[in-house]
Amino acid sequence: MRWTYPFITLSALICDVRWESLMTDRFTSSFPKALISIAALMAAAGCAKGDNPSAGDNAESANAQSTQSPEQAQGTPNSYAESLDAVLADARRSDAERARDAFRNPKQTLLFFGVEPSMTVLEAWPGGGWYTNVLAPYLAAGNGTYYAANFAAGDSEYRQKAIANFTAKYSDPAQYGAINMTTLQAHSDEEEAKAPIAPAGSVDVVLTFRNTHNWVHGGVAADYFAQFYTALKPGGVLGLVAHRADPESESADTDHEDQSATGYISEAKVIALAQEAGFVLDERSEINANPADTKDHPFGVWTLPPVRRSAPAAGVEPAEDFDRAKYDAIGESDRMTLRFRKPASE
Repeated sequence: MRWTYPFITLSALICDVRWESLMTDRFTSSFPKALISIAALMAAAGCAKGDNPSAGDNAESANAQSTQSPEQAQGTPNSYAESLDAVLADARRSDAERARDAFRNPKQTLLFFGVEPSMTVLEAWPGGGWYTNVLAPYLAAGNGTYYAANFAAGDSEYRQKAIANFTAKYSDPAQYGAINMTTLQAHSDEEEAKAPIAPAGSVDVVLTFRNTHNWVHGGVAADYFAQFYTALKPGGVLGLVAHRADPESESADTDHEDQSATGYISEAKVIALAQEAGFVLDERSEINANPADTKDHPFGVWTLPPVRRSAPAAGVEPAEDFDRAKYDAIGESDRMTLRFRKPASE
């Protein structure tokens, strides 16, 4: 008698049931309490695994996880997301930069492109460095490599100033890691060969954000896509985000150079450019879509935030009937998000 109840108590605790329910007069009158004790012990053994078929698997999984090296534990999709969360919360990002996260979706976008912190990543035309502030520390933390392939300065005062500012900001390895600064510019048969944007076949992921309309408008898109292809390893990824033109406005007669002057570009045109360079379209995403964008704005995509152009030129007053609030309510542009891949074998 004195041993029976502890056994039942133990089994009940293990199985997380109320053992008192077993000890009713009706139950004990039908079965000797010694048998109840044995049954309770058997139940205890069974419920740890029998009631939960995956318990053994979970234990094995826990043991496997406990034997992972720190490097293995860090190299998981969850750890990449956590690393990006930490970078996005970093004090080096301004409030103005954070405000754009809702439209640019950097975490979701980089995870969609498969960017891992140990990779070699090239960003084409990083501009003022909005994505550099995310990519550089993210890759530095994982011993990855970051290439910033900016535009050529040439005789443009604007470009010269932009490159000088970028170089000054990102030249401190203690802040952003070692950034490899190269130049993405058009090549031609008549010119002496220019330095590559990165060693051929060395890059895991090439990224470009909202630049493709410039390249199409300037007639250099095919050249640039070919350079991306050369820089990538076999199986490497080209991740592209661009302002998306209205597909219903597309026709066989569409002049894409004229179209790109609005900042928008046809998704079909972008896909064709990539395929002509040898890429395969791997997947599309609507991460950066904005269905509220009607794409018929008086000053192109620059009518919308963050540029918020309200007149045809600086210093010119907006027209009396121009409704600034209407365009601010739309938010930033509708954008295509495309992942291309260089074939693993050619």
